[in-house]
Amino acid sequence: MIPFSTLFFLLFLTSAAAAAAAAPGGFGNHTFEFDFPSLSIRNLTLLGDSYLRNGAVGLTRDVTVPTSSSGTVVYNEPIPFSDPESAPPSAASFSTRFTFSIGNVNPSSFGDGLAFFLSRDNDTLGSAGGYLGLVNATQLTKNKFVAVEFDTRVDPHFADPSENHVGLDIDSLISVETADPLSQGIDLKSGEQITAWVDYDHVAEILDVFLSFSISPKPETPLLSVDDVDLSEYLRGNVYVGFSGSTEGSTELHSIHSWSFNLTGEGALLIPRSTNPPHNVSDNSITIPSPEIPSSDSGNKNHKKLGLGLGIAGPSFFCACLVVFGFISVKKWQKTKGAEKAEQLVAAGRPKEFNYRELKSATRGFHSSRIIGKGAFGNVYKAFFVSTGTIAAVKRSKHAHEEGKTEFLAELTIIAGLRHKNLVQLLGWCVEKGELLLVYELMPHGSLDKALHHDGGGGGVLLSWEQRRNVAVGLASALTYLHQECEQQVIHRDIKSSNVMLDANFSSRLGDFGLARLMDHDKSPVSTLTAGTMGYLAPEYLHYGKATEKTDVFSYGVVLLELACGRRPIEREAESQRMVNLVDWVWGLYGEGKVLEAADERLKGEFEVEDVRKMLMIGLSCANPDSGERPTMRRVLQMLNGEVEVKAVAKSKPTLTFSCGLSLSLEDITSDCE
Repeated sequence: MIPFSTLFFLLFLTSAAAAAAAAPGGFGNHTFEFDFPSLSIRNLTLLGDSYLRNGAVGLTRDVTVPTSSSGTVVYNEPIPFSDPESAPPSAASFSTRFTFSIGNVNPSSFGDGLAFFLSRDNDTLGSAGGYLGLVNATQLTKNKFVAVEFDTRVDPHFADPSENHVGLDIDSLISVETADPLSQGIDLKSGEQITAWVDYDHVAEILDVFLSFSISPKPETPLLSVDDVDLSEYLRGNVYVGFSGSTEGSTELHSIHSWSFNLTGEGALLIPRSTNPPHNVSDNSITIPSPEIPSSDSGNKNHKKLGLGLGIAGPSFFCACLVVFGFISVKKWQKTKGAEKAEQLVAAGRPKEFNYRELKSATRGFHSSRIIGKGAFGNVYKAFFVSTGTIAAVKRSKHAHEEGKTEFLAELTIIAGLRHKNLVQLLGWCVEKGELLLVYELMPHGSLDKALHHDGGGGGVLLSWEQRRNVAVGLASALTYLHQECEQQVIHRDIKSSNVMLDANFSSRLGDFGLARLMDHDKSPVSTLTAGTMGYLAPEYLHYGKATEKTDVFSYGVVLLELACGRRPIEREAESQRMVNLVDWVWGLYGEGKVLEAADERLKGEFEVEDVRKMLMIGLSCANPDSGERPTMRRVLQMLNGEVEVKAVAKSKPTLTFSCGLSLSLEDITSDCE
C-alpha cells in the first residue's frame, strides 16, 4: 500500500506540473511528441501494400517470390511545423527515433529500400522500385517532401553511390548528401533491427542522422551530417510524417517496429487546444501540451486554478495508479503462469535451462562467422561448449518482442513434448537479457535445401537416390507421428526443404516448430493469418487461411518433388526468364507421358526407374489442388514402403474452384512474379 502522505505528495507534484504546463513560458508550451513502442492502426494511415502485424508495420508485400511493391504509413494527424503567415517563414526543430529492419528470404534478390519522410500530403504513395514509394514514376515533381532514405539498390537514374547507403532527399530522389552505413559496421540488408535517429536544428540549420543496431545506444557521432540545410520553405504549416518503402522484382521486406517523434520550437505552440490525440494502445503515449493565455489577475484566480488543478488531477492520478497497479499485477501473474506452464511441459523431456553467458561464450558472442542458418524469426549459430567439448545449434530470436515470444513459446512448448527419431531434438532453452534462445542438437550435414541446391558452390554433397528415398520416408514418418500419433495433433505449417535437417547418416530430421499449432484430433482447424513459404503453400490455405493436416501434406508433396527433380519449388527458366512452378512443370511432363524426364539429371540415371516414377506420382498426389483428394501421411508412408498401391493421378492437373465462384490454379497464385 502507498502511504497517504506519499500519495498526497505525488498528487501535489502532479498538480504543480499541470500548473507549470499551463503557466506562461512553462515547459509544455514548446513541445509536441508521440512515442509508439509498438504501432497501432488507431494512430496510423496505411497506404498501398503496407500492413500492420503484431505491432509492426510492413511496407512491402511479405512474399517469397520476387515481386514489385510499394507501401506507405503516415501518422494520422498533421503537425503544424510553423506559422505559414510568418515572414520570413519560420520552422520548428524536430527529432525522431525509429527502429526498422530490412530482411530477405533470398539474399541475392535485394532492393529497393525505405525512407522516413515529411510531406504536406497525407496520401503520399509513389511508384515501386527505385522510387521508394515516394514519387510517381511519371510525375517526379508531383510529391513535395523531405526524406531520409535507407537505400539497398544502386539506381543510376538517381546517382546512387552504392547498394547500401543513407541519404538526405529534398524534393528529389537524387540525394543532397549520402553516407555509407558499412563505415560504422551496419549492413542495412542484414535483417537485424536497426535504430535510426534523425535530428534537425532549424536555428543551426543542421540535419544529423545516427544509426546503430537496436540493442546499442545512440552513437556520439552521426553517420550523416548535412550543414546549411534550411527546411523552412519545405516545412511550412501542417506537415505529415511517415515512412515509405518499395521493391522491384525482389523479395526484400521492409518493416517499422517502433517510432517516436518530438517537435520543439514555434511550430509546437500552434497545436490547438482542441486537438484530440488518437486513441492508443496501452504501451503507446502521446503528449500534446496546450498553451494557456495568461490572465492579468492574480491572487484568488490563481488559487482557483490551483484548486481546479488539484480537483481534476487528484482523481485522475488515483485512477492512473490503480490502472498501473492492475497492469503490473496482471503481467506478473501471466509471467508466473507462463513460466509454470513451460516448466511443466519440459519436465518430462528434461531439456536444460542454459545460462545466457554460457551460450554467448559458446557462440563467440553470437559472431557472424558462427551463423549456420537463417530463418524468419532469427539466426542459427554453431555453439561449442568448452566445458563438455560438445557442439550444438543455438537458434536466436530476431525480435525480442511479443511476436518473438509467442513463436518462441510455441516452439518450446510443442517440441519439448515430442519424441521421434526423425525430429530435431531440443537440448534446452534460455530467456535472459531480453534474448529468446533455443538449443538443438547440431545436424552435421545442414539442411536438405542446401544439400539439394548447393549449385556446385563447393562443400555440397550430391545426395544419391537411396539417400533421397530415405529422407522422404523419414519425413513421412515424422509427419505421420505429428498428425496421427501424438496426444494432440500437431500441424507444422512450414514444411519445406530448409526445415528438413540431415544428421550424420543423412537421415531426415524435421525442425523449426515456430509456426506449428497444437490441435485436438476431434476439433476443426482455427482460421489464422497465413504463415509459411510461397511455393510450399496449399491453394486453399492461401485462400482461406486455415491450416489442416492436408496443408502439411501439400507441402510434403512439394518437398518430395524437390527430392526427385533436384529443382526448387519456384525457379526462373534460363531461356525465357519466367518463373516456373515445380508442381505445374512435373504435372505437364506427366500429361505428355514424359514424367521420367523430371528426374534430377545430376543423378545420371543411377536409380531404379520405377522407384523414381513412384516418388513423382506420390508427390503429385500430395500436391493435388483439391485437398480432399490428397492422401493422409500414414497412407503416404505405406505407399513409399510398398505396403499399398500408389494412388492414381489424373493426367491433367485439376483446377481448384472456391465456393465464391473464383477459379484458381496454383499457376494463377504464383505465376510469373516478374
